[in-house]
Amino acid sequence: MDRKTDMTEAATLSIAIVGSGGSGAVTTGKILLEGIARHGLYALMSRSSGPQIRGGESAVMLRIGQSSVDALDDDFDILLALDWLNVERFSDEIPVTEESLILHDPDKGDLPAVYAQMTHRHVARPLEQLAKSIENGRANMVGLGLLANLIGLPLAVVNAAAHDILKHKGEVVLQATLSCIETGYAQTPDETLVLPLSAPEAITERWNISGNEASGFGALQGGVRFVAAYPITPASEILEWLAPNLEQTGGSLLQAEDELASINMIIGASFGGVPSLTATSGPGLSLMMEGLGLAVASETPVVVANVMRGGPSTGIPTKSEQSDLNLALYGFHGDAPHIVLSALSIRDCAFTTQWAVKLTETLQAVAIVLTDQSLGQARAVIAPPRQPALEGKRKLAGDTDHYQRYALSDDAVSPMAIPGNAHCIYTADGLEHNEQGTPSAMATDHQQQLDKRRQKLTQFEYGDDWAEVTGDGEICLITWGSATGATREAAQRLSQAGLPTKTLAVRLLAPFSTERFKQVTAHAKQILVVEQNHGGQFFEYLNAQRVLPGHAHSLAQPGPLPLRPNVIYNRVMQGL
Repeated sequence: MDRKTDMTEAATLSIAIVGSGGSGAVTTGKILLEGIARHGLYALMSRSSGPQIRGGESAVMLRIGQSSVDALDDDFDILLALDWLNVERFSDEIPVTEESLILHDPDKGDLPAVYAQMTHRHVARPLEQLAKSIENGRANMVGLGLLANLIGLPLAVVNAAAHDILKHKGEVVLQATLSCIETGYAQTPDETLVLPLSAPEAITERWNISGNEASGFGALQGGVRFVAAYPITPASEILEWLAPNLEQTGGSLLQAEDELASINMIIGASFGGVPSLTATSGPGLSLMMEGLGLAVASETPVVVANVMRGGPSTGIPTKSEQSDLNLALYGFHGDAPHIVLSALSIRDCAFTTQWAVKLTETLQAVAIVLTDQSLGQARAVIAPPRQPALEGKRKLAGDTDHYQRYALSDDAVSPMAIPGNAHCIYTADGLEHNEQGTPSAMATDHQQQLDKRRQKLTQFEYGDDWAEVTGDGEICLITWGSATGATREAAQRLSQAGLPTKTLAVRLLAPFSTERFKQVTAHAKQILVVEQNHGGQFFEYLNAQRVLPGHAHSLAQPGPLPLRPNVIYNRVMQGL
């Protein structure tokens, strides 16, 4: 029942590159991705590696299209093997069919059985021998030339991309690279083995960016000027990108000794009036929960960018899974209202993180932004991200003789004083308090402050950015985060098969937009909730919100393999 539409086959091309550590598979992928961007196309590139800390095998997986690409396809059209070291570890991640084409070096051994049994379409070229004929030559660059010519990328475009990626290595390396690429171009078979890519008539602006870089960009655009964090896979690239760019905007980044220090540092910076953020993954978020409770109680705005990975415990640090949802929603002790957001694509990482910063500043609240390894560490060629409409300014206290930091008001957001204002001194700690900020155990004060902290979030008008709705039909696929790309593509395939299907991708997870959700799903006769975790956490959360009808079903697939469109398509075609 697997199915690809004619649109999918014509509009996209999927390529995998594999090799041992040091073979240059990732570098090959980066240059190819940059060339695709320069050619005016879109693409998504993810990568995979073995369990070793250093060395071992690696793989790069790309999907190229003439429009935005937000998910890998069901299988791969081309596999370029620089060598075959432990390639069996990638057989589940890099499925091929009898129509797939394999490019390989015959001197690196026979095709592994897992691939030889699937396809007989091979192109063998002595990549390493050809590279040795060029001083400082590299086999991966010969392979790049072969591959690029095969898919229709002009030599000048690939050379320009190689220059951009490798210019820091010096002129000797660069000239050797260009010679290897040209040699690879000359090795391309005369017959047409794949449908070449065609560039659009008009090339618009493209960004080549990773999800983690996009999250850092969104934070910077939102106004973040202080970051404290402890490195952790797969979130560290956010910090690596922000470190130099924060400095250029007058901000600073501090590498803390652990996650406990990180969260308390950004609370302190925000208390001092500086929009602040930390980045982490599941184990780090667990450690931050007590500090985040302090931020909720003291109404100090902070943002946590949480890049999810396979769990629990150390789990699978280099693989993706949407399994921190329950932690983000329910990990706080006590009644601690806060904001939880999920980015729906690599491009959306920028928008959602920027929106999170603006929401926290406006509402004096905690926001947790959920992405994951498949978004954070993947790269994509995208259109420039859009900007939130929300201004996102903190309500500041003016001079007054009767300052009440936690005063009750219609919007439940009270003016926040910055340290140094002699007329606006108050206590900000984790104890419950009255309107002035004086610690209090009175039932009335507790009730009023609980209501205040909840109402400022639930009464706020979030607008249409709470979710993205695409398509229309009596079948409704509901999803969140990185599962959005595969879910939308499955919906497109279903619609083309005569089953009109709507996709609802939720960005604002908490507070939940109950009435809007019910309006979107009101006429759905079939509902499937799609997510990448084992326990169906989003499905259970929606049931807890009492927004799903009894006929709704769950498709919950854990990592480490990516969620592919055909899995969702088949589930619907089989009658849920």
